[in-house]
Amino acid sequence: MRRRDLRSTLEGEIPAALLQDVPNRFDVIGDIAIASIPPSLAEYRFQIAKTIANRRGNIKTVLNKISLVQGDHRVSEFEILLGESTVTTHREYKHRYNLDVSEVFFNSRLSFERQRVMSQVQKGENILVPFCGVGPFVIPAAARGANVLGIEKNPAACKWLFENIYLNNVSSKVDLICADALDIPNMVKSRFDRIIIPIPYGMDFFFELLSPLAKKEGFLHFYTFKVAGEIESIKENFSELGYEILGVRRCGNVASGVSRWVFDLQKHI
Repeated sequence: MRRRDLRSTLEGEIPAALLQDVPNRFDVIGDIAIASIPPSLAEYRFQIAKTIANRRGNIKTVLNKISLVQGDHRVSEFEILLGESTVTTHREYKHRYNLDVSEVFFNSRLSFERQRVMSQVQKGENILVPFCGVGPFVIPAAARGANVLGIEKNPAACKWLFENIYLNNVSSKVDLICADALDIPNMVKSRFDRIIIPIPYGMDFFFELLSPLAKKEGFLHFYTFKVAGEIESIKENFSELGYEILGVRRCGNVASGVSRWVFDLQKHI
């Protein structure tokens, strides 16, 4: 029997005129559920939180996301509706990540995408991951036998990543630099077999900054935020610059008409 959606479950508990405002989707990170409950439902937000928790037996905390991702550290503000702690352990494809969702950015919806990229990683590769956060690209790549350099600006994320490296027994395969990704060309003189670039919104210039660090015949996975109509011209631009396009994939919508896209590239220059 198909489970009813959140709005249907709350029928009779929330006025019919407000049901359309109930968020039908929420994120789960470890044992924390995160929803964006609009001001129109402020009176009912605790009831919504209880309903969310009842849908998943492992949920201990429910948070209301009250701001967009903001600031240099890309974190949101939350209101605790149920539970006490914003610290959790998230499990993803046999790996564990300790984190505090109030301190660091983490997108659990990208788990399949991360696994897709990880399936291409070969033992012995040298890999660069800027904006590495608490390690969802770094740790599985190291577990596959790659040598990984992670760069992260947020001190809290660096602290959690350092802990997660040991938690997942990959400390011998990972180097971590807590620094601004803008400084990478000045800090790093190595060339890499693979670069994974999960940039924040509006920072496409990082591709030009980091792509020279890829070896000839090396691979790049470049994440960006675009409307669908822009993709063909971007593909043409990459081809003109000497990159072979191995694949282009949409990785979820982030705003009206705007999606996260990943370009899988091989460098031939």
